[in-house]
Amino acid sequence: MQKIFSASQIRQADAYTIQHEPIPSIDLMERAVTACYGWICAHLPQAREVTIVCGTGNNGGDGLALARMLGKDRKVSVVVVDSDNKSPDFSTNLERLEKCPNVLVTTWNQFDTYEIPSGTELLIDAVFGTGLNRPVEDWRAVAIRAMNAHKSSIHLAIDMPSGLFADKATPADSAVFEADITLSFQFAKMAFLFPENHRFVGQFVILPIGLSQEFISSEPTPNYLVDSVVEPAQLTHRPKFSHKGTYGHALLVAGSYGKMGAAILSARACLRTGAGLVTVHLPKRGVDCMQTAFPEAMVSVDADESVFSEPPASLDRYSVVAMGPGIGTEPKTRMAIRNLLPLCQKPMVIDADAINCIALEQDLLDKVPENSIFTPHHKEFERLAGEWADDFERLAKQRDFSARHKVIVVFKGAHTTVTLPDGRAFFNNTGNPGMATAGSGDVLTGIIAALLAQGLSPADAAVCGVFLHGRAGDRAFSDKGNGLIASDVVENVPFVM
Repeated sequence: MQKIFSASQIRQADAYTIQHEPIPSIDLMERAVTACYGWICAHLPQAREVTIVCGTGNNGGDGLALARMLGKDRKVSVVVVDSDNKSPDFSTNLERLEKCPNVLVTTWNQFDTYEIPSGTELLIDAVFGTGLNRPVEDWRAVAIRAMNAHKSSIHLAIDMPSGLFADKATPADSAVFEADITLSFQFAKMAFLFPENHRFVGQFVILPIGLSQEFISSEPTPNYLVDSVVEPAQLTHRPKFSHKGTYGHALLVAGSYGKMGAAILSARACLRTGAGLVTVHLPKRGVDCMQTAFPEAMVSVDADESVFSEPPASLDRYSVVAMGPGIGTEPKTRMAIRNLLPLCQKPMVIDADAINCIALEQDLLDKVPENSIFTPHHKEFERLAGEWADDFERLAKQRDFSARHKVIVVFKGAHTTVTLPDGRAFFNNTGNPGMATAGSGDVLTGIIAALLAQGLSPADAAVCGVFLHGRAGDRAFSDKGNGLIASDVVENVPFVM
């Protein structure tokens, strides 16, 4: 798990490292650029003609140092976007580059025609970096758009696509470099993790550059990138004399006529993730379907033939209650949820149509147990919390919802975001677009319910569950590609736990 810092905190990390390692800033820049150079050599060896467009700040200094390294065995052209404000490290690297006669350096200014050399195979953006705090305007915006227009090359950004804000929404009319790959120094930036910025960021790669671990450990942040988890002991070690009751009993309220598959997928995922017992509360017409398709699950039978209409008589024997997959939003189902919530004394998992029912009758939010886990996708959360103008505003709404209602929110999608009542946000870094398939969310509900049943805290169950779901999806994708289905994710859960 990695911390996500603001642009200001990243500058502080640089300064702290320079002061306490100690290391001159020009040498820290050289270290960072060496990491870029190594990545490009390893992953883009075929790009023999390179153009690097540099500003005159430290991001431009990175570009000049990279040109010097790449110029050893590639054809490299450098374009400097003219400015009177040249940073000391930019000037030092420009002097060093002048000693490399095989690298051609030209300048763009206000009255030039901005053309990228026609043979360019790799176009590298090193114009503005993370320090930008206002939209790119005037002729520099024209220059960035000219870079974007050069479609025959791979587009790579150093540290940050020029024109993109790290910590707030970028105005829609601002010029932003459109990267295929972004090589980010030490940390992911918040902007990388939102869908509205994907066309600018492309694939991002985090390159460690040796910034002070003392600073990183001690500097507070509410934001984290989850690229690994320490698996809790109760998931990795089972005592010899344990039994099915040791690992919890999950109740899933799921399914309606025509949507029994959601209940089956969720139940399968719950048992595959290690829950000792699973009972599914189903309408009468779903009983034969469930017990034929998944005999390992027990069934609690609703009074209604087709929908969830009444809660089970008692919840005392269940470790956790999860509800929502495929239950629909009929008035009698909404009433059943109203009757069920007061019976639940432990954190629940609330998904899909259960979220939609609560959105329709928002007074039900006051009845939800503290630290329950909501797992909405975009539209479901919009129904709960209202519309937003951009992804930064959505994250603010999500944090506010978690804090105000004392619940955990799992906002599903690429880089699924988990917010806790204390304000922390965890951005998941597993999963793939192949998981955009029917039933994927039902599987996640079953996984999280199983982790709660086995004794994980709600926060750990949400963060670990999302990570595990994505990792299982990645394993399934390696075999099935975009043809993977939700059942493939379920079957891969045991292999990645």
